[in-house]
Amino acid sequence: MDTQPYGGKYDGVIGVLTALEVIRTLNDKDIKTERPIVIVNFTNEEGARFMPPLLGSGAALGDVSKTSVYETVDAEGINFETALHESGYQGKEAHRIKDAHAFIELHIEQGPVLEQRQKSIGIVQGIQGLAWLTVHVKGEADHAGTTPMSGRKDALVAASSMVTALSKYASSVEELVITVGTLQVAPSAPNVIPSDVTFTIDMRHPDDHMRKGVPMAIRKIISDTSKMYDVDFTLETNAQTETVHFPERIRNILLEETSSLEYEAEQLYSGASHDAKNMSRIAETGMIFVPSANGKSHHEEEYTSDADIEKGANVLLRAAKRLADEK
Repeated sequence: MDTQPYGGKYDGVIGVLTALEVIRTLNDKDIKTERPIVIVNFTNEEGARFMPPLLGSGAALGDVSKTSVYETVDAEGINFETALHESGYQGKEAHRIKDAHAFIELHIEQGPVLEQRQKSIGIVQGIQGLAWLTVHVKGEADHAGTTPMSGRKDALVAASSMVTALSKYASSVEELVITVGTLQVAPSAPNVIPSDVTFTIDMRHPDDHMRKGVPMAIRKIISDTSKMYDVDFTLETNAQTETVHFPERIRNILLEETSSLEYEAEQLYSGASHDAKNMSRIAETGMIFVPSANGKSHHEEEYTSDADIEKGANVLLRAAKRLADEK
């Protein structure tokens, strides 16, 4: 149920609420399943307060140690252990999930595809792989009033050209998305030519083979641009993750249940990461998407209609019961 600064009220939250509705419906009708159904509300999926994202599911599956999680601090210097203890939800290691028959997560799409194609349900094929890169551009600081334009080594002008070139490149490659989300300028004074700029690159593509070749293209773009503006640069890779492909069996179950309800479905990859990505290592995993109005997410204007949420919940109910009744 965590969110982003100025985030909306649907991202993540409806997954928890629809899961509760599934359990309530089964209980109200006194329906017993062959396997138990458990709701999991993972801590710190977004990574907005404590980095990295998916911290709760990552810790639960042993990707990160309890010590390193507890020592992680937020912007105010409060460590994770203190915040967890104060929340009243500090669990025990013995209660961590060890295995599962299946895992289903319902989520808003956070993009425009379902709305544009007028589909109520998205069947998620998997979660795109990504790479996070950091670029440092090194120029020369000089006086803004006395240095002629022809003699400048302006790191910000060079970096701006790099960002523009990267955007054009991404637009030319199908399914590739590149985002420059942070930019730091030094010395950051109005009358000094910038000498140093650092910016980040978030690059995503569902095809791992394709994605692994993109950093080389990025390096060439940055190298060519740096020569054009007579500046230096360094490029480092901070993180890379492979694309997670959800099993066809689970996707087919979701498609069949969607069809039985006479809803229209679209199969698509998720450009955002979710706890389902981690859970796919210990259980057959699937995701259900419901439309996001105007593709908005991580924004106060985020909206999904009650009718679409209800449809998603109905698919979740049927899929959960069907999987829980498997021997």
